[in-house]
Amino acid sequence: MSAEAKFTPKMIGIICNWCCYGGADLCGVSRFQYPPYIRLIRVMCSARVDMKHIFRAFANGADAMFVGGCHLDDCHYITHGNYEAISMVQLCRKLLEHVGINPKRLRIEWVSAGEGIRFANIMNEFAAEIQKMGPLGKAEGINEIELKTRIEEVTKLIPYIKLAKQDKLALHIRDNHDAYNELYTSDEIDELLREVPSYYIDPEKCQACMTCARRCPVEAIISAKGQVHVIDQEKCIKCGTCFEACPPRFSSIRKIVGEPVPPPVPEGERAVVRKSKEKEVG
Repeated sequence: MSAEAKFTPKMIGIICNWCCYGGADLCGVSRFQYPPYIRLIRVMCSARVDMKHIFRAFANGADAMFVGGCHLDDCHYITHGNYEAISMVQLCRKLLEHVGINPKRLRIEWVSAGEGIRFANIMNEFAAEIQKMGPLGKAEGINEIELKTRIEEVTKLIPYIKLAKQDKLALHIRDNHDAYNELYTSDEIDELLREVPSYYIDPEKCQACMTCARRCPVEAIISAKGQVHVIDQEKCIKCGTCFEACPPRFSSIRKIVGEPVPPPVPEGERAVVRKSKEKEVG
């Protein structure tokens, strides 16, 4: 038997509680068969599936990801979260394509609680497709270390990507569901990732007011009383909160695109030198 025939994919499905999980349960009760290596995780709504869940799964070696929810316009919540789920999945597929991963490894489907046979058919079809495709990375011609690096780079940018694409991610296109297939383009994603901003605190202008540090959602700003603040570029999620929070009278934070960020001020040289009130008046 060939190595390809022995390949058993690692597949994860995240499915909504009300419909798709009910379909999976009916599938089991009815003894419909599907591959046992598909691991299912139940969430209350498909909208609860986050981009980070998907990229974390692939970073940890999953060969495929499945998202399952209620049929469109049949969501059990008034928010109709499955519209947001399909937009999120389409964005993730384009991001996977950008890093060299076959976007067919990520799939979204709608299954009602009474569609046990449909759930089994989808799982069998998807599993067969992934089995034929082969292991993640190997089938794409990317070594394991390079693959993980690419995935981690995109994962780090997810907060920025979600902010940049928040309007499209919230779209509910009810009159033309097929429009989601063309919601994002490869050129759009290339431009988005090419223009990722970085933020830098100008030591000549920073007055150590700590406003940016208090507002940073990930505590990426190194701050202390009377010392020039420094942004930890490894922790920064490119959200721009610090840029917006910096008081206009200081305007010490620069948004940088397409060029390297200047090195941080050495720790021993971060003391803020303020002019005396007399000099300010003069």
